[in-house]
Amino acid sequence: MGTRLVSLLFWTAVAAGTAWWHAGWVGALAAAAVMAWGWIFQQLWRAHRLEAWLRSAQVGEAPVLKGLWRDLGDRMWRLIQQRDKQVQSHADRLLHFLQAIQASPNGVTLLDKQGRIEWCNDTAAQHLGIDPQKDHLQHVVHMVRDPVFSRYFAQELHEGEAVIEGRSPSLAQSIKLSVQLHPYGEGQKLLLTRDITALHQAESMRRDFVANVSHEIRTPLTVLGGFVETLQSLPLDQEETQHFLALMAVQASRMQTLVSDLLILSQLEGSPPPGKGEPVALAPLTQQVVDDASALSALQNILASSPVHTLVLEPLPAWALSGSREELLSAMSNLVNNAVRYTPPGGTIRVSWSRPDDEQVLFSVQDTGPGIAAEHLPRLSERFYRVDRSRSRETGGTGLGLAITKHVVQRHGGQLRVDSDLGRGSTFSLSFPASRLSST
Repeated sequence: MGTRLVSLLFWTAVAAGTAWWHAGWVGALAAAAVMAWGWIFQQLWRAHRLEAWLRSAQVGEAPVLKGLWRDLGDRMWRLIQQRDKQVQSHADRLLHFLQAIQASPNGVTLLDKQGRIEWCNDTAAQHLGIDPQKDHLQHVVHMVRDPVFSRYFAQELHEGEAVIEGRSPSLAQSIKLSVQLHPYGEGQKLLLTRDITALHQAESMRRDFVANVSHEIRTPLTVLGGFVETLQSLPLDQEETQHFLALMAVQASRMQTLVSDLLILSQLEGSPPPGKGEPVALAPLTQQVVDDASALSALQNILASSPVHTLVLEPLPAWALSGSREELLSAMSNLVNNAVRYTPPGGTIRVSWSRPDDEQVLFSVQDTGPGIAAEHLPRLSERFYRVDRSRSRETGGTGLGLAITKHVVQRHGGQLRVDSDLGRGSTFSLSFPASRLSST
């Protein structure tokens, strides 16, 4: 800056001296004035270019100037670049933050002081059935028309959470949401939503499980207690005593079977899935299952004086399946024995192994029983679920057989399938991955 002023004064003095030599003091003053006005005009022009550059919508590289204005332009350009980098950094952090919220399995909704929707992630939009664009700045109570939520939102303090009905994709499916409000900023609110449908179902299943187990055990205990009281209070002959003891043994066996099935379920849930160890030959295993089912059918024939079932065992291929022999035996026996229990006397039961494609191998049990209505099929493998409670107890089942079967087949990488038509019978199948199959 000092060098530029010295240079300006030097050239002004040269011009004034030259003019004084030719025109005296008047010429010298005129020359100095011209030099000063020229310098001022030049500075104004450079200031105008710098101002025009700063006012432009998109500030590019600084204009080429000279002197002091060049230094000012360069410094401004560096400051603008630093500002742009900071703005971009903040924008990237905001985008990263929003992406993290979008990836959250919980719903996040930002509300202003009036309770209007400012922003929400996709999960919240799905939970509450709102459109982030169309419903922007709409009051959240107007969009979530649930009386429980309205009362919760109207409270002054939002301690704890409220459980409301969520938007369900179908009428058959009920969605439970946990909602909670948190104040932040200057009167704004953060609305968090969480899908607790699975937790709600698990709690419901737990209650049903406890109630069913209690009921299943209480019934034979009541019978046993009644027989014991009878034996203690009444004089009975040998034949009557033996009859009562036989009935007591049946009830004790029923409780023992129930406890055994519960232990099996507990072991299946608490142990690692079986690996691909020793292959299990399917022909002798299936033959054992069919022989046991034939004995069960014969016992029913003796007790009820009814014809036995026709059990058809399709030709067995020389296959072996890697897994746990005890678990496979349990799952297969449950399906065949259920077919015997629920198929009317004299009915036909077909047992077969097949390989419909390269991906799976099927164990199928087809019966000519009464069939199962479509609304019961999704719940058949639930513990203690019974299509006909009275008839199920007559057959002696515990209500845990299909639950055990489902666990076993899933532990072997497969799935349980059920196809049934009312009045036409049912087909229960165990689908195993073909990768577990080998030849014997």
